Amino acid sequence: MGTVYRVGPTLDASIALVAIAPFLAALLAPLTHRFVGSYCGWVLAIVPASIFMFLVKLIGPVIDKGFIAASIQWVPSYHLALSFYLDGLSLTFALTISGIGTLIVLYAGPYLAGHGHQGRFYSFLLAFMGAMLGLVLADNMLALFGFWELTAVTSFLLIGFDHTRQAARRAAIQALVVTNIGGLSLLLAVLVIQQLGGNWEISKLGALQGSALYPLVLALVLLAAFTKSAQVPFHFWLPNAMEAPTPVSAFLHSATMVQAGVYLLARLTPALGGTPEWTAILTIFGGVTLLWGGFAALKQTDMKQMLAQTTIASLGLLVLLIGIGSETAIAAMVVYFVAHALYKAGFFMLVGVIDHATGTRDITALGGLMGKLPLTFAAAVLAGLGMIGLPLTLGYLAKEEMYLALEQSDWRSIVLLLTVILGNGLLGAIALALVIKPFLGQFRSTPKPPHEGSFGLVAGPLLLGVLGLAGALATGWFGSTVLVPAASAVLGHATTSHLTLVPDFGGLVPFLSVLTWALGAVLFMQSGVIRAALRRSERSSWNFDAVFDALMFGLIRSAAAITRLFHHGRLELYLLIVFIGFAVAISAPLLLNHGYDGLLATADWVQLFGIRTVRPFEWAVLALAIAGLLILLFSFNRLVAVLALGIQGTATALIFLLFGAPDLAFTQFMVEILSVVVLALVITRLKLDERDRRPYEDLARDGIVALLCGVAVTLLLAVVLTGTLDTKLSDFFTATSVPIAHGRNIVNVILVDYRGLDTLGEISVVMGAGIAILGLLRRRRIVP
Repeated sequence: MGTVYRVGPTLDASIALVAIAPFLAALLAPLTHRFVGSYCGWVLAIVPASIFMFLVKLIGPVIDKGFIAASIQWVPSYHLALSFYLDGLSLTFALTISGIGTLIVLYAGPYLAGHGHQGRFYSFLLAFMGAMLGLVLADNMLALFGFWELTAVTSFLLIGFDHTRQAARRAAIQALVVTNIGGLSLLLAVLVIQQLGGNWEISKLGALQGSALYPLVLALVLLAAFTKSAQVPFHFWLPNAMEAPTPVSAFLHSATMVQAGVYLLARLTPALGGTPEWTAILTIFGGVTLLWGGFAALKQTDMKQMLAQTTIASLGLLVLLIGIGSETAIAAMVVYFVAHALYKAGFFMLVGVIDHATGTRDITALGGLMGKLPLTFAAAVLAGLGMIGLPLTLGYLAKEEMYLALEQSDWRSIVLLLTVILGNGLLGAIALALVIKPFLGQFRSTPKPPHEGSFGLVAGPLLLGVLGLAGALATGWFGSTVLVPAASAVLGHATTSHLTLVPDFGGLVPFLSVLTWALGAVLFMQSGVIRAALRRSERSSWNFDAVFDALMFGLIRSAAAITRLFHHGRLELYLLIVFIGFAVAISAPLLLNHGYDGLLATADWVQLFGIRTVRPFEWAVLALAIAGLLILLFSFNRLVAVLALGIQGTATALIFLLFGAPDLAFTQFMVEILSVVVLALVITRLKLDERDRRPYEDLARDGIVALLCGVAVTLLLAVVLTGTLDTKLSDFFTATSVPIAHGRNIVNVILVDYRGLDTLGEISVVMGAGIAILGLLRRRRIVP
């Protein structure tokens, strides 16, 4: 299970352009829209269409050689490369993303005709496409995580595209929060997997099932996948994402973001799959999600919401099939992924057409549109056939493979089989509702006079419906070209295809299909009764969405309380906490490592503080420092204290000068002059040149903290000065400052060359503080 299916390595750096090109197009999209206007979609669609054609040409090499790899050096010192890996699984996903993405870009033009921010929308959409393409092609796990997070960010921008509506903003934030929980989980999983496997490439991972950290890795990966692919209990964000424009919904639900979790589980099946934990968790959560989404879809009347709930159900079905993990189950997963992408994208685009044509998406308010929208009806029939799983469609082949995988006599397989039958029946009922209710029956008046959509609106759904039929009719080609390479990549070994349109009446599978269709028909005919019953059952106002709101509200209130507690605006308390932390940070490690008695014995106190010959000018410097200290302690106002502090700094600079460090002494002099001048100006301006009126309790408290900091620093310096001096670093600077940095002043070389960015940051901080101080000094009236 842990061996990745390979035939031979092939390097092709142009694969990297597949992930990069949509981002480049996204940058140019606003400018393109400004120049070509309504033709912008046709121009920008060239990018995904070119990617699709490029990937089509790689089908043969991938089938022949197993995979195609590309690698660009990223951080060589840490053995990090921006690596891409194209095998049957990633190729199937990439073709689906780029192919459907092309149609979505073309569809978005007439759908958003006249919108003021159409160029911005194209930019977000293409970036979204690039993030998903990068995710499925990335071999480096850190790159995969980066693209994973980019899908969350770009989906946030798309879901909240109509940012003037509060519902759109809330839905965007909710999707970002929930999926980013999984993103953090994925980052931790990537780091743990790298430590276990010793490399960053997924294609080089071995089996991790026997590792002691397998449960942790499994939990982290499943959390990431479940949040992204909307598995219960993380499913609630997906229906709310319907606040996005319909082109976004069509793309997001069929081939992009929500399929990222499914892809992650499929990609990591060789490394993590096959264990009892993997099978149990994926089948349970997948089955619950399948039924939850199916029943929730029956409860809806908004057609976009109905489709959104069926997407949740379909994602649960895909996760369930991955959890089963057999060759037949994985084959069903691959076929169903393609079938679902085709009919779901088509249905969403058709709902957009109906909404544009009639002014409503309420299925109970529609009827008799077949004569008014004949092309839309034809596309809906094609999409419905695939969703129901009738013969001659890819949906039928997928359903047959599911039932074949579960045709077992053990109780677990029977439970899963009943779950899948009920789930498929629910999806079939929704498909019948979407095809029959809006188009057949008596015509109902709508807010707008119904009219057929333009070519750009209906061409995509028609083409996707035809592809759903063509893929099934070309069963042999689809099996050998799509199914076998993708399933082999998931399973970790070569497999074969046994897809056929001819039912095998020697087994139960054909009869199970008939049972599914009959169940779907019954559920459709009773959909009104079921909907009313489901809505009556919602007596409690608490649901997953309400729990999320409560948690977010609690988080915001907690953050406000913590802010009020720690950001109270009293500067002296801020400084008190800083210096207490400073003292603890220094003294705690010393006491933990040496203990109190050991610490006293570690330093050679006689050597440090013993009587020695002190020259008169050294006594003078010491006296100057003591004088500055006494003046500081007993100063009658803050201005004098600042000046006394300058005396302390001057004494320190003189010590540097006496012990052979004139450059440090010069720096110290400059700092002291600047500090004293600035502080004196500010204090004078703020009218603080009066006696410190704080109570003696505060002064005593501050004095104790100051003594603790002084003792901690003294102990640290004592241990350092009497310990063994490691000269590796100083030897390195001495040996390299001239030949590498071309400077003989080692301190300057360290500041300017070895720590150049650090020094630049310090200068920037000083500059920012200076600008702030200048702003304060120039104000006419400052409240003390």
